[in-house]
Amino acid sequence: MNTLLKAATAAAALATVIQPAIAQTPAAAPAPAAPAATGITVPGLGIANIDLIIVNSNAFKTAQSQRPVTYKATYDAAEARRKQIADQINGMVTKFNADRAVPNANQQALAQQAQAIQAMEASGTQELQRLLQPVSYSEAYVQEQIGEKLNTAINTAMTKQRVTLLLNPSAVVATTNAYNMNQAILTELNTLLPSAQLVPPAGWEPREVREAKAQQAAQQGAAAPAAAPAATPAPAATGKKTKGR
Repeated sequence: MNTLLKAATAAAALATVIQPAIAQTPAAAPAPAAPAATGITVPGLGIANIDLIIVNSNAFKTAQSQRPVTYKATYDAAEARRKQIADQINGMVTKFNADRAVPNANQQALAQQAQAIQAMEASGTQELQRLLQPVSYSEAYVQEQIGEKLNTAINTAMTKQRVTLLLNPSAVVATTNAYNMNQAILTELNTLLPSAQLVPPAGWEPREVREAKAQQAAQQGAAAPAAAPAATPAPAATGKKTKGR
């Protein structure tokens, strides 16, 4: 029964929530140099791995090294809570396995226990994500700062290198290093943004959150009445005016 099998691994799954956040993302190594060009090169053509440029930027690497120190209390609290949740789930799994080993075990009761374990795992994962939200917001904030300078860095490097068409490596089957624009763009990016602010301002939210809220507000505004209903006109007079003497 799939439900019962999933219950036995629920506690271990919690580790996947916090481990990526605690582990420092290693800086990606620069792309290996391709063989020197020996044939005719096409003027105005360049190739750049934007993701590789970002993770090798000074701003990104500095933030990665500072974050475990700045957010140590957040990491420690999340790890402590993860252990508590894991211990609770392990106890539930131990009871589940013991009940399952009983001859003629009640399958309905086992299924209910398995569902309870999975529910605990889901709620625990959500709780850890909430605890680690300051870290994820810091990551998003640094990424946005880099993104704000990236287009300028690309355009400047292209202008200096007289490149009019920039391709992603995924669109290229094979090439020589003559077209590699990684270092040129990285140099411009490091100049424009030597370092990034690690901690977002109070109340800051990632772009996807801001866009989702703006879209929701726009939808609510469109659903609201366009204008207030017109005032009810006063009833017309029906009596005759009395003449004076």
